[in-house]
Amino acid sequence: MSDASVAGLLLAAGAGRRMGGPKALLRDHDGVPLLDRGVVSILGGGCAQVTVVLGAAEKEARVVLDETGWLGDDRLVVVHAADWDEGMGASLRAGLTALEGTSAESVLVSLVDLPDVDARVVRRVLEVASGAKALARASYGGRPGHPVLIGRDHWPGVVASAEGDRGARRYLEDQPVTLCECGDLASGRDLDRPEDLRR
Repeated sequence: MSDASVAGLLLAAGAGRRMGGPKALLRDHDGVPLLDRGVVSILGGGCAQVTVVLGAAEKEARVVLDETGWLGDDRLVVVHAADWDEGMGASLRAGLTALEGTSAESVLVSLVDLPDVDARVVRRVLEVASGAKALARASYGGRPGHPVLIGRDHWPGVVASAEGDRGARRYLEDQPVTLCECGDLASGRDLDRPEDLRR
């Protein structure tokens, strides 16, 4: 069952320099696009809609979303991060700014390059916190990771501090964040280099 008060935000704008190309165009071992996996995980985990932030190779990424049937789905919104080459912070700012005009009380932020983070992880994070003051994130063996749930009250602070590839990290370091252990469900590892695809 989806919760209209929680928006999903999938960050997929980067150039993937260490990977050798944009991660929004990657596919898993079964040939499933990581973009598709990310959208399915967020919606399947309980978010009523998902905003996908694109930047590098946006045209090609839109083709992937079209081929997987998402571009015509009213649960999905695509946002362009004009300054995507600045890093994850730019994508996060673009996504949160786009969501300001919605009725969402919180946003669940995930990354396109998390191959084994699925709907079960999203669901568990959404179960530990809710509302405009929420701050929670998945952890794996005690190590903080994604997805991250951010209540609307925190959006201005996150937007103001999100720079480079640090995303919301600096803001979260100064806040009481509820960690939600998900190491029994996934590794939470991200894909940074081509060899990561073979692991």
